[in-house]
Amino acid sequence: MTNATNPLLDFTDLPRFDLIQPEHVKPAITQLLADGRSLIESLTAEGTPATWSDFAGALSDGLEGLGRAWGVVGHLHSVNDVPAWREAYNEMLPEVSRFYTELGQNLKLFDKYRALKASPEYATLNAEQKKIVDNEIRDFRLGGAELPEEQKPRFQAIMEELSQLAAKFSENLLDATNAFAEVVTDEAQLAGLPDYAKEAAREVAQKAGIDGWKFTLHAPSYGPVMQYADNRELRARMYRAYATRAAEIDNGYSKPEWDNGPLMKRILELREEDAKMLGFANFAEVSLLPKMADTPVQVLAFLRDMAKKAKPFAEKDMAELLAFAKDELGIADFQPWDAAYVSEKLQQARYAFSAQEVKQYFIEPKVVGGLFKVIESLFGLLVKPDTAPVWHEDVRFYRIETPAGELVGQFYMDLYARETKRGGAWMDEARSRKHQAGGVQKPIAYLNCNFARPVGGKPATFTHDEVITLFHEAGHGLHHLLTRGTELGVSGIHGVEWDAVELPSQFMENYCWEWEVLQGMTAHVDSGEPLPRALYDKMLAAKNFQSGMMTVRQLEFSIFDMRLHCEFDPKGERTVMDLIREVRDEVAVLVPPEWHRFPNSFSHIFGGGYAAGYYSYKWAEVLSADCYAAFEEAGNPFDPVVGKRYLDEILSKGGSRPALENFKAFRGREPSPDALLRHSGMIAA
Repeated sequence: MTNATNPLLDFTDLPRFDLIQPEHVKPAITQLLADGRSLIESLTAEGTPATWSDFAGALSDGLEGLGRAWGVVGHLHSVNDVPAWREAYNEMLPEVSRFYTELGQNLKLFDKYRALKASPEYATLNAEQKKIVDNEIRDFRLGGAELPEEQKPRFQAIMEELSQLAAKFSENLLDATNAFAEVVTDEAQLAGLPDYAKEAAREVAQKAGIDGWKFTLHAPSYGPVMQYADNRELRARMYRAYATRAAEIDNGYSKPEWDNGPLMKRILELREEDAKMLGFANFAEVSLLPKMADTPVQVLAFLRDMAKKAKPFAEKDMAELLAFAKDELGIADFQPWDAAYVSEKLQQARYAFSAQEVKQYFIEPKVVGGLFKVIESLFGLLVKPDTAPVWHEDVRFYRIETPAGELVGQFYMDLYARETKRGGAWMDEARSRKHQAGGVQKPIAYLNCNFARPVGGKPATFTHDEVITLFHEAGHGLHHLLTRGTELGVSGIHGVEWDAVELPSQFMENYCWEWEVLQGMTAHVDSGEPLPRALYDKMLAAKNFQSGMMTVRQLEFSIFDMRLHCEFDPKGERTVMDLIREVRDEVAVLVPPEWHRFPNSFSHIFGGGYAAGYYSYKWAEVLSADCYAAFEEAGNPFDPVVGKRYLDEILSKGGSRPALENFKAFRGREPSPDALLRHSGMIAA
């Protein structure tokens, strides 16, 4: 195979998912790394002037291919984690990490950027170009460029090891999740479970050649058992298996080599070493440097202030749950594996509907069509089906265009859970928008979810929470696709502060509660009738059901993450579990058992990019609720003037100016938490 025939190196248009195989990874990435190194050598040569076109722009354009090819490899590792792809990804991960660490420490590059900043040309650059130069200088400092030469190899080794540990953390969690199965042979044991959950479990069992019903720890299987199964022992077994994934506890199915405990300790040690080498007191300070928030103290104050406001509501929620469990269900010794079940029963009793009843109205074709209609109504654009090579037969491909037919961007949608796909939901980019010779390169996104696939010849049905998840990821997608950025470094979500990245995603969630939206995006799976107004009114009444409990849970994770990275000593006597127990004493109302190992599956901070950044969800929720309030004040969720301003000042700007400036340009003032508290039912409307 020559490089000319390697489909991973074909950047003419869309990724060649019909041709790309694991054996293409090593030759393609090796070639791109070598090309990248020779490009850097020529750009850092004395004869290359420190100008935008000769240096900064040329570097960005020259390294784009590596970013795109490695992005495809990482994507396939996430959505098709079979042994061959895992091996291909892990073989090249250290090489790619090493390249980017070397890049971040290259003093000659750093000097060129500083020379450009100091030159008369800097004043003539546009806002995007200036922002890129400023971000690069900041990131070189964070990448260890100013370290003494003798310390750089150690810093590089830390970065490589951290990237490998993060990948291993996620793999251990996936392997531990996949290893467990609960097989039920007596249907009487499944009382309370909705038909769709039983049908799905029956199909999984049949595929495995087993009689009966097979339940797993993947969300579409685990969630319904915890929420609906009358069988308390079944819930307890599933809960314990889920709570002890990738932990040191022998639960009968996990392997010692999947224990994420030692990995967490090592990750925290390396992050602390990284921070100290760079001259920071702790890793949280490193993490916050490119974010909106300034210091760990400020973040913890924000989180504790939210906790103070939310905890009385959470305690009230918990008291109601315990009373209902005891008085109505005869559960006197309430346990955490009863929480989702009792909540569902209480919600049914109080609001006379269940999540299962609502789910029947959210059929996939209507939900997807409803999402597209929201995008079209808000931004005056069109969303149409399109064709492209895909990595799995379930994947769909779409284009967004202007009414005049001009292409804005394209995206893939991969909605169903598979055993080879990592859990959760996420947006990722396949290509970013930029100006190039001959026009504009249009952006492409991936939208990935883990919903239950269609069963029994009917369309897939989604819970309302899943509909919200889809809208959330579409919000990230719009941030990437509707950018007007012309330079890669600040196009779409590039260069956007991490604690503002969730603003567009959380903003879109609001539309899942608008009657005019739901009318058009629902049809009962059997009758085809739209969602009845009476059921919608009950949903709305129940919208803030247990919002106090949900808020303190998010705050528990956020405070734990921030304290873990600013005050915890990974070499000290205290363990990670000691710290989370302390945090729970402070904010939690539903405390899990001693053996619960939540940190071992907290992949956001150990396997993803949220270390000392999990607070971003709440921080951005303040921003997104305040943005949506502008539409509420206008009296129309699709107000064209406000919609255009939101597109112009927030979505289209990408990372070209600070997120706070984007917000103030849209709202005309600083953010306020009032809208979020009102939307959550924690202050009067």
